[in-house]
Amino acid sequence: MPTRQTSPPQPPTLPPMAWYERLTVLNVTFLIFLCAALVSLRGIHGSGRELNLWGNLSRKLHDFFPPDLSVLGKTLGALGETFEIAVVATLLASVVSLPLALAAARTVSPGWLVAVARMVLNAIRTIPSLIWALLAVAVVGPNPLAGVIGLMFYSIGYLGKFFADAFESVDLEVPRGLRAIGAHPIQAFQFGLWPHARPLVGSYTLWMLEYNLRSASIIGYVGAGGIGVQLHIYQEYGQWDRFCTVLLVILAIVTLLDFFGDWLRRRIAPR
Repeated sequence: MPTRQTSPPQPPTLPPMAWYERLTVLNVTFLIFLCAALVSLRGIHGSGRELNLWGNLSRKLHDFFPPDLSVLGKTLGALGETFEIAVVATLLASVVSLPLALAAARTVSPGWLVAVARMVLNAIRTIPSLIWALLAVAVVGPNPLAGVIGLMFYSIGYLGKFFADAFESVDLEVPRGLRAIGAHPIQAFQFGLWPHARPLVGSYTLWMLEYNLRSASIIGYVGAGGIGVQLHIYQEYGQWDRFCTVLLVILAIVTLLDFFGDWLRRRIAPR
């Protein structure tokens, strides 16, 4: 007797969502951002003059190329100073940011301390890195130390927020369990909270180092040392072929650091 073939069961059809049910926080935020961008387009305008854009661009590119490689040795020396400024500033900022981040983490600290710490971090982030460097130059003079101080303060504002977000993303069951069995708060942090937050902290620190390396190339414009001093001199004298050489060196070191950072992140935070 032939067997009856039955069709596979069809999945239940979900009822269509009403338009207001699609207004999630993410969708509403995106719509607000899109509206703000469209409204802002009204204030974006040029000088009003007739400009030969392609002609101006081609003339400027002609000034840049070919790059003058005769300044390569001097540029590499200034790049070494730039790298030192970025590394020292990032190290000091990461050390100072850890306690500030713990104070700013809502899952770790009381509400009043979180409010104070986040206000401090917001105030630090309000000031651009170039202004921090300018203030540092006014205090300690035009030297690489001013660059370290300027980038350190600027980095504290961002690393403190990033680290606080990392601590808030950690499951607190382990540190709470350690506290329940009599562990010291430092031990609960060391063995319960830190191992889970460490990959994110390391990734954020490496990102800040990459950023500071680029920023250290700019703060030289205000006398804070590094390769930015060369950029400023070549720009002032219109030596764009030498300016191009400096930019190519910065591009090379940033690209290498990006590849190294990606390689390191895959090992400290494997997917």
